[in-house]
Amino acid sequence: ASSGTTFGLNHIILLHYNHTGRLQNRTISTSSNSISVSVLLFLSFSIFIILENLLVLIAVLTRIRTSRRWVYVCIANITLSDLLTGVAYLVNICMSGNQTFRLTPALWLFREGMLFVALAASIFSLLLIAVERYTTMMKPLPQKSTMTSYYRIYGLVVLCWVLALVIGFLPLLGWNCVSSLDKCSTLLPLYSKSYILFSLIIFFLILLAIGVLYGAIYCHVHKTTQLNPLKSRKRSIALLKTVVTIVGVFLLCWGPLFLLLLVDFFCESRQCALLFSADFCISLAVLNSGLNPIIYALGSSDMRRAMAELLCCCCLKMGFCNPEKFTSKDTSSTSESRRDSLRNSFSKIRNLSVVSPPSTPKKTKKKDRKGRRSSTTTCLSVSSG
Repeated sequence: ASSGTTFGLNHIILLHYNHTGRLQNRTISTSSNSISVSVLLFLSFSIFIILENLLVLIAVLTRIRTSRRWVYVCIANITLSDLLTGVAYLVNICMSGNQTFRLTPALWLFREGMLFVALAASIFSLLLIAVERYTTMMKPLPQKSTMTSYYRIYGLVVLCWVLALVIGFLPLLGWNCVSSLDKCSTLLPLYSKSYILFSLIIFFLILLAIGVLYGAIYCHVHKTTQLNPLKSRKRSIALLKTVVTIVGVFLLCWGPLFLLLLVDFFCESRQCALLFSADFCISLAVLNSGLNPIIYALGSSDMRRAMAELLCCCCLKMGFCNPEKFTSKDTSSTSESRRDSLRNSFSKIRNLSVVSPPSTPKKTKKKDRKGRRSSTTTCLSVSSG
């Protein structure tokens, strides 16, 4: 064995876990253990988050190519960060347990830093959406500056990821307690308590900024009720529900972990037994990445339509649905519509001076039917291609 490891176990990791009391009532075996029920639940939870955000991301990317709207870029950004959160949480679970003590300090810091990067990017994405909603509500841009705002959003997205990478990997770059055990965190034994406090301040300021921005948007909308009370009141109530949902879900998911990190900063090693069981609080914070697609993506009718078309095409591609049924109905309906159109055209020619032109509602219905038929045929063409 090398000087740093014995039987594949790293001495530095063992030393830090023993100093913080994380080795109490814990057995370390060199053989592979069976997967527990809780680990299976956490694995299923992370896989669900990955699949959910992957579906939303593909649907958003298809919308970005056809519509240059800033909201799609912001939704794609937060979906990508939530997707990375699910991947990082899955990797964290697979490298936890007895595998923890086989890691090098750099690999351990990378494992935890990857999760911090994903969670920080998700929070910065929430702030970006709040900033863009405030900007478009308070200072609507003219039509000529649409492309300028579009590229500005891309710049802000890049800035979000740069800040998330820097904040998440600061311990890997040297802000850790590998050389000083007295400054170590109990919850994260190789992390410095000063870094924990720094992260708490950053996340608290972001939360405060999100609350202030949405509060300003609500006050602005509420003031417009004097011009048109009925419509503005409905709009104000709808916006209030959105704000309460966003901030409430954020606090519900992140609040317990923030409190736990705060206790970790002020508590001495081996003094707080609450810090030895933090899996639930971490899972609750990761749950925010599973709820964000429901709040931001599924709240839009365009996104729901895009996801429904994507699922329909996937089902046809995988053979869960029989495309011949749809094509037969489609071809028969199109042939019948052509016959009806020919009959209508002949009748119009015969009775041109008598028959009045068709009303506008019927035209809209025909357009809707054509739109529905076209979406089905495009899905079928993708499945057959």
